[in-house]
Amino acid sequence: MPVIDTIREKIRDQEYEFTFPHFFEEMANDGLVFADIESAIFNGKIRRRFSRDPRGTRYEIAGRALDGREIAVICRIKATGKLLLITTYPVE
Repeated sequence: MPVIDTIREKIRDQEYEFTFPHFFEEMANDGLVFADIESAIFNGKIRRRFSRDPRGTRYEIAGRALDGREIAVICRIKATGKLLLITTYPVE
């Protein structure tokens, strides 16, 4: 199964965690709600892979928030199998 499908499945099944409080601070700074994050992941694509991190590959998913803004979400699949949502930001 492609990685993007695995990530979407983990969001759908609520098998995710957040970097706390960083992820929520970044959402608030950009006026985003979790539905925007879901929209970007479900309708976006993996734009970059960061594979040199010893904790595992991180993925940058770029997609649209509910209001049409393009945003990115950085995430990683942890050794536990859960998806870790690390940060989010607008794509410029």
